[in-house]
Amino acid sequence: MTATDALIKCLEMEGVTHVFGYPGVAICPFYDSILNSSIKTILVRQEQNAAHEASGYARVTGKAGVAVVTSGPGATNLITGIATAFADSIPLVCITGQVNSELMGSDVFQEADISGACESFVKYSYIVRDPNEIPRIIKEAFYIATSGRKGPVLIDLPIDVQMAEIRKFSYPEEANIRTYKPTVEGHAVQIRKVLRALKNARRPIICAGGGVHLSGAKEEVRRFVEENEIPLVCTMMGLGTLPTDHPLFYGMVGNNGQVYGNRAMNDADVVLMVGARVADRSITQPDLITENKVLVHIDVDPAEIGKNAGPTIPLVGDIKNIFEHFNQKVIEADYTDWIDRLDGYKDDGMNARTRTVYGDEDDGNPDTVAPSFFIRELSRAMKKDAVYVADVGQNQMWSCANVRIREGRFLTSGGMGTMGYAVPAALGAKIGAPDKQVVAVCGDGGFQMTMMELATLKQYDVHVKIVVLHNGVLGLVRQYQHFTYKDRFSVINLDGSPDLEKLSAAYGIPYLRISDEADMLDKIDAFLATDETMLLEVMVDPNSLA
Repeated sequence: MTATDALIKCLEMEGVTHVFGYPGVAICPFYDSILNSSIKTILVRQEQNAAHEASGYARVTGKAGVAVVTSGPGATNLITGIATAFADSIPLVCITGQVNSELMGSDVFQEADISGACESFVKYSYIVRDPNEIPRIIKEAFYIATSGRKGPVLIDLPIDVQMAEIRKFSYPEEANIRTYKPTVEGHAVQIRKVLRALKNARRPIICAGGGVHLSGAKEEVRRFVEENEIPLVCTMMGLGTLPTDHPLFYGMVGNNGQVYGNRAMNDADVVLMVGARVADRSITQPDLITENKVLVHIDVDPAEIGKNAGPTIPLVGDIKNIFEHFNQKVIEADYTDWIDRLDGYKDDGMNARTRTVYGDEDDGNPDTVAPSFFIRELSRAMKKDAVYVADVGQNQMWSCANVRIREGRFLTSGGMGTMGYAVPAALGAKIGAPDKQVVAVCGDGGFQMTMMELATLKQYDVHVKIVVLHNGVLGLVRQYQHFTYKDRFSVINLDGSPDLEKLSAAYGIPYLRISDEADMLDKIDAFLATDETMLLEVMVDPNSLA
């Protein structure tokens, strides 16, 4: 048995069904061995997209996504996707080809120190020297990627090691890593302290982060909220913990969140931060969540607790496990007055008049639609368990503020903010959840970063709905330059962009265009009517704020 035959066998035993990647000479032994496997290979059109597609797959399946690319530029192209997954704690196993072992370090053709380059973006990395170590390494890699705080693991595989024979194949039943023992069970004393704090609270709030989804704890958190009538807000990555129209949901917090959500956090006397990093986009002023209130920080990663805000009650452990313990007891407390106050905040916020464009209220442009209006109606028309994938930029802000989520998922690049994420991540999500409706929403800038994946969609007959909000500029940068540099716009015009109708035709993909709100609802219905891939171009004024 060759080393790559053994590697493929290990992947099969880990339940891997799809590998996203791009071949090259230094990884050809792997791609030769995989021909003898039932594992499906997905040929991306640029290596970064292999990580994004594996990420979308991982986020909807709960399993580690697998990306496999060649050495040198193939591996370095993968770095942005690895960093994107690391920032959002997405489990990936990334395998890179490498030059012959004896040539490493001599700067030969297509050599790159990928393990060194990725050191700050992976949970762990391996350079395989002994082919007989492959079963142990693969077992450990999947365990590390999917346990504790999840994240990417890198395996660098020299071509001579791939082609070597192994003496005996034996796949370990479990990984036993002496220096890696993540805490899963929450400490019983700390759990009792949290429940006591909630019982004594008058104005409690739960702030749900992406860790709720990563631990598969959405149902446990929802049960706890409903049985105890505790209001909940969320970070961007926590969207979907509760349906957005749930009576106990009070919006997204942070500098791009709802005013009433931030106000709820500020006025609370007990705050439960659940699976959230307390990072700058969600908590712009950490002192506000510690001043005159009890801060409970629940996270599987002890390094996050206290990093940006000192908690009154730290609680380390898996969120699903902790909330299973919470749900064993109903808190005997009445928060009616607090909920009434939050309902008033929400009503005021929903009724407040919002500026929609720079300057005048009326943009005077009849050939565009309001993005906030479009996103609300699109998400209302989507299936209740659909997957909405937002790109990065103004489209992400508009999506967070206006998307309606019921039983589905909201995916985006939160920690790294990687433009071009939506199309490949949506492709991976659709492969991972083929029965779900998957919609990618991009700006015209982000779409052009990864639009080559339209070919991958066609090649593998993967059906994803793609929305391009077209304003002809890098909208979020333009908005920043408008407010900060007083309309001194620099390098933000997307002149020379392709005609998306012709581009769609070139790929054999149906196309629709919306430039008038009068027929917007009919075109949204037509866009979602079938399962086939379709590209919908939505014309937006470059001055739009909402």
